Amino acid sequence: MDKAALGALGETVVDWRFKGMPMGGSATVDELRAEPLGLFDGDFVTPLLTLDAHALNHNLELMASWARRHGLAHAPHGKTPLAPQLFQRQLDLGAWGITAATPSHVQMYRHFGVNRIFLGNELVDAAALRWLSAELTADPEFRFVCYVDSVHGVELMDAALTHQVDVVVELGAVGSRTGVRSSVEADEVARAVRGSQWLRLVGVAGYEGTLADVDETRSAVRDWLRELVDTARRFDASGYFTDADEIVVSAGGSEHFDLVAEALTERALELSRPVLRLLRAGAYVTHDHLHYARITPLTEETEHFLPALKLWAQVVSRPERGLALVNAGKRDVPYDLGLPLPLEIREERSGQVRAAEGLSVTKLSDQHAFVALAPEAEVEVGDWIGFGLSHPCTALEKWQLIPEVGADDRVVDYIRTFF
Repeated sequence: MDKAALGALGETVVDWRFKGMPMGGSATVDELRAEPLGLFDGDFVTPLLTLDAHALNHNLELMASWARRHGLAHAPHGKTPLAPQLFQRQLDLGAWGITAATPSHVQMYRHFGVNRIFLGNELVDAAALRWLSAELTADPEFRFVCYVDSVHGVELMDAALTHQVDVVVELGAVGSRTGVRSSVEADEVARAVRGSQWLRLVGVAGYEGTLADVDETRSAVRDWLRELVDTARRFDASGYFTDADEIVVSAGGSEHFDLVAEALTERALELSRPVLRLLRAGAYVTHDHLHYARITPLTEETEHFLPALKLWAQVVSRPERGLALVNAGKRDVPYDLGLPLPLEIREERSGQVRAAEGLSVTKLSDQHAFVALAPEAEVEVGDWIGFGLSHPCTALEKWQLIPEVGADDRVVDYIRTFF
């Protein structure tokens, strides 16, 4: 990555633009790193999203080693954190590149020097395609791959491009997201790419996560992965990959990556050219306390992800018996896959931290969470409550600067996001 662009993040002034940061602050990230603040005595204010340094690094290292052990290349999906500092850590651990979801993501990645990008989406916007052509022309080392799933999409790309772009035919499923719905459509799109001026067909890919609503999901995912492998074999036998240096076969979110490893083996993909078997999991970076904690394939006691996100909010009102209001709501926490989970209480009077027993979030408004209290629960106005969250993608997008907390509750870094 571009060291100068990453280094410039250290010059960010930590001030009023970033919620939760010390009030009236004007120090830079570099200055704060040099003299780490305490989470509870450093003048941070609530609500405040934090990253646990130990859990974060554990997750990054675990997925990197897991992919290596299973012979998979990994292009982590960058849309989860959209944080170049974390991209650098992933690449340092051996990631092939970074996956993007939109043209804007690609542009941000390129600003920070990411040289291999897999766009897990169709790209038919003429302005984006013109920009991409210029970027590829300017940097021969830049490797870019994206989806195609329609003949008309191929035509739109070909009309706007002025530089060769590598594409993979996306395999979908009825009722799922994008992607061709049949082998006939797949072959039509492949032939359209082969007949285009600017596109080069280099593989097949897709995303199995949207099969989640199908009955017997794991079985459906296995069937879909077999079809993905069969499509790669059929395309290869038909000579569709004759222009490719290597064949890309890619799948894998954070829910079924074990099945991807099971299906995309070297033996299953003995093709006419070297094969890049590419996993694209992303939410593992921070994991979570509810949704991904339930669905992750890694459930062994000795090998599992750790939740790295915690949202601190303060009790600002006790208007009724059995009810506390804290100052964090829909603007601050995810709620699409479950409400925040009270984990611990830091007492305002004593500074002691204890388990949040007898507390539950019942609903959210824009800036408040309603916390129901069991009869035995004790909280006071001023207490801080630490909440576990569900769904990292919709948690991180609400925060532009996130303290990374290390030992002794000291803030060791500030992770900048670009949503």
